[in-house]
Amino acid sequence: MLLEFIRAHTELAAVPFVPEISLFQAAEPIELWEKTEESGAPQPPPFWAFAWAGGQALARHLLDHPGLVAGRSVLDLATGSGLVAVAAARAGAAPVTANDIDPYSLAAAEANAIANDVEVALFEGDVLDTDPEAAVILAGDVFYSREMAARVLPFLRRAAGRGCLVLVGDPGRAYLPADGLIERAAYDVPVIESLESVPFRHTSVWQVR
Repeated sequence: MLLEFIRAHTELAAVPFVPEISLFQAAEPIELWEKTEESGAPQPPPFWAFAWAGGQALARHLLDHPGLVAGRSVLDLATGSGLVAVAAARAGAAPVTANDIDPYSLAAAEANAIANDVEVALFEGDVLDTDPEAAVILAGDVFYSREMAARVLPFLRRAAGRGCLVLVGDPGRAYLPADGLIERAAYDVPVIESLESVPFRHTSVWQVR
């Protein structure tokens, strides 16, 4: 049912900075958010319906440097649309797991994986107090609030301490940590101006130490 909702209320279109990948995307966030709440239950904003800057930068980096993930297990944390998970699978990662707490997000990730002819496993739930066994952990656009950053950063640092490759895509959000990160790449990523107030975001790919 959710898969049908995704396909009915979005359009499949190429990602601006990663045109090799197409996603089911929404033209207007408020209208879509209202539709997700028609069942009567409050829903989080439809973050899954847009290609955010951090995810686009991370996806671009993986496709340009497939050796980072090829043949390795990957967890895409807070997957949103599934863009980063799809890019990892396209780059040769296996298995790839897309994780989120929003069932609409995982439905979008499933629809987008099918549209791009790749295999992505889905895991719904909060993993931030666990220690997943993936060799690579990817996180796009996760430092958008103080509360989220306070939980995500220890999780990512624990993973890096276990020897995981941990990569973060971020366009300079307010709660990106000031230390413990190594910049691996930087891009000017096209974004939706109505959401970001600018047509491009200077976005970095960071490795967590």
